[in-house]
Amino acid sequence: MTSDRSNKTILMKTAGYLIPFLLTALFLYIAFKNINLSEAFKLILHSSLPAIILYLVVFFASHFARAVRWKYMLNPVKKEISMLNSFAAVMLGYGFSCVIPRLGELYRGFFFGRWEGISRSTAVGTIVVERIIDMSMFIIAALISVWLYSGDIFNEIAWLKTSLILGFGVIAAASIILIYLIYNKERLVNNIVKTVEKINKKFADRLRSIFETLISGFATLKGTKNIIAIIIWSAVILILYALNAQVGFYILGMESTGKVTFSLAWILMTVSSFGVVIPTPGGTGPYHMISIFVLTRLYNFNYETSAAYSILTHFISYIAFIISSLVLIYAVNFRRERKGLPKETIFSVLKTKEKLI
Repeated sequence: MTSDRSNKTILMKTAGYLIPFLLTALFLYIAFKNINLSEAFKLILHSSLPAIILYLVVFFASHFARAVRWKYMLNPVKKEISMLNSFAAVMLGYGFSCVIPRLGELYRGFFFGRWEGISRSTAVGTIVVERIIDMSMFIIAALISVWLYSGDIFNEIAWLKTSLILGFGVIAAASIILIYLIYNKERLVNNIVKTVEKINKKFADRLRSIFETLISGFATLKGTKNIIAIIIWSAVILILYALNAQVGFYILGMESTGKVTFSLAWILMTVSSFGVVIPTPGGTGPYHMISIFVLTRLYNFNYETSAAYSILTHFISYIAFIISSLVLIYAVNFRRERKGLPKETIFSVLKTKEKLI
């Protein structure tokens, strides 16, 4: 019996690791199956180096803005937070997710918690809340896209309206649950955990940890100034993301068609963001498929140019995430060593002993 259970656990874990890569292969096949990739790579070889540099500048600026917003979210917990630590944690979160989906969210919280002396439940909790904020902002961005597009975007993208309705429902449900948990946390959490504990103590402990993480994260949204700052920086992040998408067009000289506008970049950024929901490493596959679909279906770019855009912008972002993660972890640890503090690695941050703030 124990052996069977152990085999099932191993099988489930293996499937959990393999599924994202199988999904990646599937979406890449769908994205490129009818495209002449040799033509796409010829276009990539003629890329504009100055435009690539500008793309990277805007790319890093957008994620620096995300680090600033996160700092405001953590203000109620700790006032003096290092921007280097915040930015490094944001980038390594994406860097890890480029290898294994969703793992980056945990490591981002774990590293940042150690660097700043904040509990991992609070750090990870704020990341969960950040995702709820992101979903809300992208729904708003999608509604703006409906207004910006000259035709009927819901008719062109059949799944968009359903996705917006589902997204709004998820956000509303998550917000209600979190608010209810905060105001009734002691009684509700204890009752649920005690009930589950009778069935499975290990799962009950994990459930309590999840509740504490969610409550800690949502409870950081305090103070009118902080909330206003979070909203403003959320808008700045969206604008920079769209600007990044627009600069990508200039890398390949797509402006020569006369179709390149900020509105196009905004719509592409908004619609392609839905691909992040699908758990593949760094959005590989879904991003390519959706980008090509938007550029060809909504704006009549040819398939090879659209494929070149999706391949090149994704590749630049992917490499930038991984390299910057390694460089920034080294930079933070180097500064910590000079202060007489221990270095943190992917193994050391998994230890549960932590200073709680």
